[in-house]
Amino acid sequence: MLPSARSAYSQLEDVIGCKWSVSVLRAVAVGVSRPGALERHVQGISTKVLSERLRKLTTYGLLAKHVYAEVPPRTEYSLTRNGQKLVSIIDQINLLDDEIKSAEQGKVDP
Repeated sequence: MLPSARSAYSQLEDVIGCKWSVSVLRAVAVGVSRPGALERHVQGISTKVLSERLRKLTTYGLLAKHVYAEVPPRTEYSLTRNGQKLVSIIDQINLLDDEIKSAEQGKVDP
């Protein structure tokens, strides 16, 4: 099924369910914008998986691709407004996870 034919919720599940997508979005959010830099920043990601994730995140409207007509050509990615919103939600989930872990560590077994 083509991404455009899928519901926005299905696309969101696809992004959130993939550790690489989340890692790529968070890296772009902190200013890592070029494919080579992203590959070095996101520990363990392969060139093939990174290319596929960048393509998918761009198709879903979470990243914007900027190609500069230079020699050699330069490509950079940035978060779209929806990408910024999603990264904010991901950050909130991480904060909640930290709070839950802290609360669990504070419990004392009787």
